[in-house]
Amino acid sequence: MGSLIRRAAAVALAVSMTALPAGDVYADDTMTFEEALQASYDTVPDTNHIQGWPQGPQVYAGSAIVMDINSGAVLYGKKTDDRHYPASITKLLTALVALENSEPDDEVYFSEDSVSFLEPGDASIGMTPGEILSMNDALYGMLLASANEVSYAIAESTGKLMGGDYNTFIQEMNDRSAELGCTDSHWTNANGLHNDQHYTTASDMALIASAVYQFEEFRTVTQTLDYMIGPTNLVGEPRTFQQNHKMLWEGGYYFYDYCTGGKTGYTDQSRTTLVTMADNGDMQLVAVLLQDDGDVYVDTKAMFDYAFSNFSEAPLKGQPKAEGISAYADDTACVVLPAGIDFSSLDSEITITDKTEGRGKVTYFYEGQNVGSAEVILTPEYVKEQTGYDVAPQIAKKDSGQEETLGEKEGLSLPVKLLIGVGVTIAALAVLFYAAVRYTLVKKRKRRAARARRRQIQSRRNPNRQIQSRRSPNRQVCSRQSAARQGQSRRSDNHPSPARRSRYAAEGSSCSSGRNKRR
Repeated sequence: MGSLIRRAAAVALAVSMTALPAGDVYADDTMTFEEALQASYDTVPDTNHIQGWPQGPQVYAGSAIVMDINSGAVLYGKKTDDRHYPASITKLLTALVALENSEPDDEVYFSEDSVSFLEPGDASIGMTPGEILSMNDALYGMLLASANEVSYAIAESTGKLMGGDYNTFIQEMNDRSAELGCTDSHWTNANGLHNDQHYTTASDMALIASAVYQFEEFRTVTQTLDYMIGPTNLVGEPRTFQQNHKMLWEGGYYFYDYCTGGKTGYTDQSRTTLVTMADNGDMQLVAVLLQDDGDVYVDTKAMFDYAFSNFSEAPLKGQPKAEGISAYADDTACVVLPAGIDFSSLDSEITITDKTEGRGKVTYFYEGQNVGSAEVILTPEYVKEQTGYDVAPQIAKKDSGQEETLGEKEGLSLPVKLLIGVGVTIAALAVLFYAAVRYTLVKKRKRRAARARRRQIQSRRNPNRQIQSRRSPNRQVCSRQSAARQGQSRRSDNHPSPARRSRYAAEGSSCSSGRNKRR
């Protein structure tokens, strides 16, 4: 029985290999499972043939690669350009396109199409038609639980956000992978379930993984061990699931201290596939294994240990620039080199990415091996020589525009700059003085208006008091009125009574006090 099982596995392995596009050579179907597995293991990594390059470990995978995430340097490679079926590591590209075209709180709607294709054994979290998740929750369901219906729903919902549908999303997967530099990949679905025309390579998957790793949202999701999706619009119970990547589980047999995320995959045709990211504090690496029938985690650890032990970053800043390069767009740009290999031994290749802006990309090679790339600013002479486009007038025009915007500060003498500064200061003080004076005048007008309103109110309430107020505006008028009254008293009565003198005295006292000045 055991021999029959092994023979069946070997046949399945051979069938999966022969189903791939012609041109790729694999173990033939006359081998047993053990023989095919050993043949794969015995295949020497391509990077081991590079003179002066550290010798890397042998692995069971049909194809394997270790790439520096930031520079794109390939530190380890085994048949990196052979085609393979990716299985669920496809979901890394699905996540990339979704993150670039949606927001975390966007709705992911589960249509009938997103669920009906599932077959027994397909990874799923049991979503039903009509349910709605947030994009954030859906990404956890897709990347941790590898749920195939969630992948479909993400693609369908994001496709609608892009103005199309599910097929729009799939087309964007193909377009985006091509933009990243993938040269031999084709995508027909968002989840990785088998399709003869759904394939990729180890080098292409490393580029995709490096791109999605730049998103903080992805890094947060892919490092999570447990996640719970709460009740939805149709299901009242929460769903809880766990991380499938075993190198993230501390205390587990395969735990790797530097592991920062990844994605697992498996179908009968693809066999085991695995993408893993790792960061030791000095370098960020991604490892890809395709069609691995051995222990995929042991292989991954061996490749990471090899890379971290034998390679280090070499900053480009301060190094001689290749002809045609004016400057590096990023001061932190670097290449990754093994011990004993100097920067002076590298070759370079420049690709012009935008001739109108004088932008490009330089890739450095050691014995034909990619050791890192960087975005660069090119010299106008190089752009014109390579493309015939004269970028110099555009640069001059931009510089002129900047000088006009800055008031032609560049090139002015120091005295002129000082005069301009003094003039600006005086103008600013004048504006402040004018504002202060205007504020004072406005405040005075408001006060006068308020007093006028109070007089009108008093006039309506006590017209006799207003008349008296108008007749006695000051202390001198009050004194004359008092004297007049006393004269009248004398004319009528040369000897007024004490009571009348008291009243007049009181009035005079009132007038002299100035109480009638209140208005």
